[in-house]
Amino acid sequence: MNVHTQKFLIDGPVGKIEVALDLPDAVRDAGAAPRGLALVAHPHPLFGGTMDNKVAQTLARTLVQLGYVTYRSNFRGVGETQGEHDNGHGERDDLLALLEHMRAQPGHDALPLVLAGFSFGTFVLSHVAQQLRDAGKTIERMVLVGTAASRWDVVPVPENTLVIHGEIDDTVPLQSVFDWARPQELPVVVIPGAEHFLHRKLHILKRIIVEAWR
Repeated sequence: MNVHTQKFLIDGPVGKIEVALDLPDAVRDAGAAPRGLALVAHPHPLFGGTMDNKVAQTLARTLVQLGYVTYRSNFRGVGETQGEHDNGHGERDDLLALLEHMRAQPGHDALPLVLAGFSFGTFVLSHVAQQLRDAGKTIERMVLVGTAASRWDVVPVPENTLVIHGEIDDTVPLQSVFDWARPQELPVVVIPGAEHFLHRKLHILKRIIVEAWR
C-alpha cells in the first residue's frame, strides 16, 4: 500500500497466512497510542481478489488515517497464503486466527475493533462478527462495501454498521442489498453512478467513511 507497509506470514489453521500491516503515522513515528485495530477483508479470490485490491486498499488507507492499526490478509490460495479456497468457511477461521495475532500484540488486547470488507469479504466478515458477538466480544463498528447479499449468506450485522453500495452495481444489485438491510433497519449509503468496483469513486468512499467517524 505504501513504503511503510509491513508484510509477513503468520500461522493459520491450514498453513501460513500472508498479512499486510499499516500503522498510523503517529503510532509509527512517535509511539502514540492507536485509536484501535482494524481488519480489512478482500473480494472473491477466484475472481482476482487480493488484499491489494483497490477498494480494500482504500478501506485500509482510510482507517489508518483515522488512527487504526490496520491489518489485511490474503485469503486461502492467494499470494503466499496456503490452503485452497473454502467458500468462506476456512476463510472465516483464518480471519479469526489473524484477530488472535492482532490482539496478542503488546497493548492491543483491549483496543476497539473495526471490521471492514468488500464484496466476498463482507460475507466472510459478517460470520466472523457473529462468532465474536456470540463469544461476548465487542466490535466498535463494521464497514461493508459492495455487500454480497445476492450471492452469499451475509448474516445480520450490528446496527451501527456502515453499509456503502454503488448505484449501478451489476455484480450485486442494489435492490438485493436493500432487501438484506430492510429487516435489520440498516441504512444504506448509495454512491450515485458507481459500479461494483467503484471505479473513479474511491475518493467518495473515503469521504463517506471519514464523515461517518466524525
